[in-house]
Amino acid sequence: MISRFFVVLGLLAALAGCEVVPVGSTGPVATTTPSQPVVRSSARSFVQVVETLEPVAERECRARTQNMNCDFNIVVDDRPGQPANAYQTVDRQGRPIIAFTLALIADARNADELAFVMGHEAAHHISGHIARQQQNAVAGAVIFAGLATLSGGDANTVRSAQELGAQVGARSYSKDFELEADALGTIITKRAGFDPLRGAEFFTRIPDPGDKFLGTHPPNASRIDTVRRTAAGL
Repeated sequence: MISRFFVVLGLLAALAGCEVVPVGSTGPVATTTPSQPVVRSSARSFVQVVETLEPVAERECRARTQNMNCDFNIVVDDRPGQPANAYQTVDRQGRPIIAFTLALIADARNADELAFVMGHEAAHHISGHIARQQQNAVAGAVIFAGLATLSGGDANTVRSAQELGAQVGARSYSKDFELEADALGTIITKRAGFDPLRGAEFFTRIPDPGDKFLGTHPPNASRIDTVRRTAAGL
């Protein structure tokens, strides 16, 4: 209870000074400072979601994987000026980290949106997407460098081809990874007692990346459809 109090207190202090750019805008917008009631609601919702969803995500992780670190560390990225974002990574010991920027916490309209984003990021770890992306990058680098070498390229040409191949390889399946994380994230969100359909409304407020070649994210409509189809089967 004491630690929970200080987490809320820290979020209240940080969010109070956070300027939020509404997610989904395509041009310059005026930034606003959240009112104190909004700050309190955002901080408390975030803490509630962490306490409720984290153990569910860890159970799903243990049930679906072997020899994987499932001890999630959910943190707040309080660096000034960070846009609304959440991301998953691992620390040097291999512990999975899910980070939320202050702007995303303040911008989320309800606990369901926070829960869905958290479930989505947890799903990236459970599905091993970081390791798979690294493998794809290495494969792309090897293939492109080999082609450049066979074509008689010099050292600089081979190096450039290697870098390009790594980028292409890393992006080759990134859209599939996002949809996989949306599907598993839907399951985690639902099993934690939140509404994934309501949570996925977050996609209606962010810029639509479309279906670009080698884009990193699929169209928002595809993501919402994935959530709907997955939720219908639960």
